[in-house]
Formats: sequence, C-alpha cells, structure tokens
Amino acid sequence: MQADRQTPGDGANWPDRVKIVRGGREVEFAVINATTAWRARTAMTKEPGTISWIEQFKPNDVLIDIGANVGIYSLCAARFNEVRVFAFEPESQNFALLNENIFRNSLDESVTAYCVALSDQTKFDFLYLTQFDAGSSCHTFGESLSPSLKPRPSPFRQGCFSTTLDALVAEGVVPVPQYVKIDVDGIEHKVVSGADATFRDPRVKSVLIELNSALDEHWEVVDGMLARGFTYDAAEADRARRHEGPFAGTGNYVFRR
Repeated sequence: MQADRQTPGDGANWPDRVKIVRGGREVEFAVINATTAWRARTAMTKEPGTISWIEQFKPNDVLIDIGANVGIYSLCAARFNEVRVFAFEPESQNFALLNENIFRNSLDESVTAYCVALSDQTKFDFLYLTQFDAGSSCHTFGESLSPSLKPRPSPFRQGCFSTTLDALVAEGVVPVPQYVKIDVDGIEHKVVSGADATFRDPRVKSVLIELNSALDEHWEVVDGMLARGFTYDAAEADRARRHEGPFAGTGNYVFRR
C-alpha cells in the first residue's frame, strides 16, 4: 500500500490517495477526508471474510454491489479478479467519489455505477443521511431509521429513486449475476424481497448480506435464502459478527448454492 502527499484538515492528516497492491496489480482510491482514508487503508483488513469471498470470483463473473459506498470492494473485485461489476450507491458524495475511483483506475468498462437505491419498490422518495460527508454510511431509503430499524433524526434528506434487483434483471439493465453483495445498514430485508426471482435463478452462486441477528426481519432473510436453495455456515457467520460496540450482533452472512 502506497500513500504520497499529506493533506491537513480538521486537525488530522491523510494522504490524497491510497494504493493497494495485490498479486502484481494495483488499485488506487481517492482520499478527501479521514473517513475515506480509513476505508481505503482498511480495505484488506476490515472485513476479511468479504475479501476471501471476492477471491473466489472468476474472470468475467458478474458482481452486483448494493451499497457500494466509495467502491472499495467493487474496484478490488474488478481489478484483482477481473469481474464485471454493477455498483449501486445512492448517496450523492459517495457516488461522486465512487465514479472518481472508477475513472482514476480506468475501470469504466469493468465497473458501472448507478446513483440508485435498491429496495422492494420502484419509487421516488428520500434518502435520509446520518451525516453529509463523503465515505459516511448508515443512510436509509424511505424512512429515517437506524441500522437497528429504530426511528432517528436525520440532518439531511436527499431526493432519491429506488428500484428492485428483479426489475433491473427483467429489463436487461444488468445480467443475472453470479454474485451479489448487500450492505445497506438496516433494510437488507427489503432489498432481498425485491430480488426474489433473481435469487431463485440457479445461476446465482452466492450472496453476501450484512445482517443484524437482533432483528426478526433479518432472520426472515436467512429463512428465505434457505428456502431459495442456499446454505450458509453458521460458524463462519459467527466469526464475522461483531460482538461489541454500536453494531453488536451485525455481521456478514455468506449464502452459497
């Protein structure tokens, strides 16, 4: 990992870019604040299970990245594993930086980004932000909810449009993917509901979903994925689950068929 010029701001320093090198290939991420610096610097360590999951991808596989943020996993998958990625990120500043990252890595033929929320309905509504800052997360579409699905105040609401993965596949906007990643900080159950037909297609090999074990809605996701013919490793899910802090009980479940 290489970082060059330091840029001061708010009492902290961060590089203006971070490069990650793996297997003789590199991907570069733009850095504009402490949050985006942290995301880039922890790309290979924050979610080791996600990196292991990506490493199984084969060239020309299709990944749908729902909740792509600034594109850390989208770009790593495209550069290191040569997959085709469709990345969905509705927050305006994250979307802009996601596209900058695609541009500076010349990956526009491998990664296509859409400033659209995925849910269980096609409609115009609002995206409720936790903060107006690039790289931030835990925004929710349709209602101002915390990741535990409790009402909360929002400092800013952004006009937004949502659709479903099933609609995108049916309309030929995206092909049936081999892999899907869903990380939207609370309404994963709505995204899965809007992807029912897609997930019943046997061409979908694996789906990684961030779930909160304290939510009944998320256990219903587990039951639904099993009913669609997927399996998951409970021990693997427990290793990925956070056991303390504000996101205790939350972790990635990897469903495979």
